[in-house]
Amino acid sequence: MSAQIKFGTDGWRGIIAEDFTFDNVRACAQAVAGYLIDSNLGGRGLVVGFDTRFASEDFAAAAAEVVAGNGIKTFLCSQATPTPVVSYGVVSGGRSGAIIITASHNPAQWNGFKFKSEMGSSASSEVTLELERRIAEVQAGGGIKHLPLDQALNQGLVETADLAPPYLDHIAQLMDVERIRRAGLRVTIDSMYGAGAGYIDRILGGGQTRINEIHGERNPLFPGLQPEPIPPNLAQLSDTVRETGSDVGLATDGDADRLGAVDEKGGFMSTLHIYALLALYLLEVRGERGPW
Repeated sequence: MSAQIKFGTDGWRGIIAEDFTFDNVRACAQAVAGYLIDSNLGGRGLVVGFDTRFASEDFAAAAAEVVAGNGIKTFLCSQATPTPVVSYGVVSGGRSGAIIITASHNPAQWNGFKFKSEMGSSASSEVTLELERRIAEVQAGGGIKHLPLDQALNQGLVETADLAPPYLDHIAQLMDVERIRRAGLRVTIDSMYGAGAGYIDRILGGGQTRINEIHGERNPLFPGLQPEPIPPNLAQLSDTVRETGSDVGLATDGDADRLGAVDEKGGFMSTLHIYALLALYLLEVRGERGPW
């Protein structure tokens, strides 16, 4: 009997090969496809992304085959991609949403299925309840449409996509990237073996600012840490910041939608500290006032 699938915070997560199986991923993808078609959103296409966990690219391909089998154009990421990059790809491309195969900051034995709305944000509770209902119907024998990936690619129903370039261009419009590159800072990045590997270097590297990245390779076991940027998992980042004389240390979680930071002494900076610094910068440096 298939496990009952429930969407919690930002999707459904399960133990790989126990709950998180290809059959269950296909059931979730069929539910998403049916929802989009019935909501008249299918014509806008769907993005499918994935992280660096064990077999994430294979689960993503299985989801893409189902979505394409329902006649929905699918944009399948060509490599592991951070969740914010996928979300921006939805908005910039005018897509109907995204499926992302990721368990975010959970331990290595987990994987997950996120659904992003056409706004690039997490789906509302009303939508996730509807998806749960549809998944249960599929699991009860409702049927799954499927088109093998090679056929879907040949027919143009699946297209591989590199979502990084438009995202990086957008970041360059939001901040003075060149000024940071010229600043001569020393920045240590802990990518925690996740999908964010290489991104901060691509954004801030190439000038006088030096980027030093640790845990930037793919390792689905996440050896020595859990990919969640909280103090118990940031000991090596703190040590590296002190050893290299870095000005700051930044860590991204498994799908790079969460950020942790340590100061130049290796001390952890909580979310409250970071928001206070942002507020100080916006008010005192940029002189921002009023609603945005």
